[in-house]
Amino acid sequence: MSISKGHFITFEGIDGCGKSTQVKMLVETMNNIEKNTILVREPGGTNISEEIREILLHRHLSDISDRTEALLMTGSRAQLTYEIIMPNLIKGKNVVADRFYDSTLAYQGGGRKLNLEWLIKLNHFATYELEPDVTFLVDILPQEASKRKAKEEDRIERAGIDLQSLVRNAYLELSVRFKERFVVIDGHDTIENIHGSILAELRRRNIL
Repeated sequence: MSISKGHFITFEGIDGCGKSTQVKMLVETMNNIEKNTILVREPGGTNISEEIREILLHRHLSDISDRTEALLMTGSRAQLTYEIIMPNLIKGKNVVADRFYDSTLAYQGGGRKLNLEWLIKLNHFATYELEPDVTFLVDILPQEASKRKAKEEDRIERAGIDLQSLVRNAYLELSVRFKERFVVIDGHDTIENIHGSILAELRRRNIL
């Protein structure tokens, strides 16, 4: 769906890949050069979405079904898109998202083995068919990502390396299927080099 005057940039990757650091760096850089930019992150970002986030990531709720998880994720995303993302894009602001619907395709599709085509249709409905201008996939081996995580893990992160391996493979498959907007970044590189690669790609696409 083409409704935006601003640019919509999304970041994806397995837990611990370093994408959140890159999101913050990019937003700071864009605002420093007067590219009016806001940051959103999933799940969450609105009052309703934050309530859903608490349910999704609660460490002690292990009995959420895979379909319930997918529907809750998508419901949170629908509210974020409606309340924050679309209005800001229409105003001409740039939006950088720490996760968007590719996370559901990778985690619930690749990781939980739900039907991918069903998830795509569900998320197109939830997001008013809004498509990112570019999606950066910060790719890293699950073993390396696991070493980086120092904080207490949430419910999804506790699923372990096996799930993260499935999710990583799903992301790489998505990067081939949607190659026009996906850019795969080597997450093993230094923070500064990764940031530089992201800026270079945005300049190439005339976003910066």
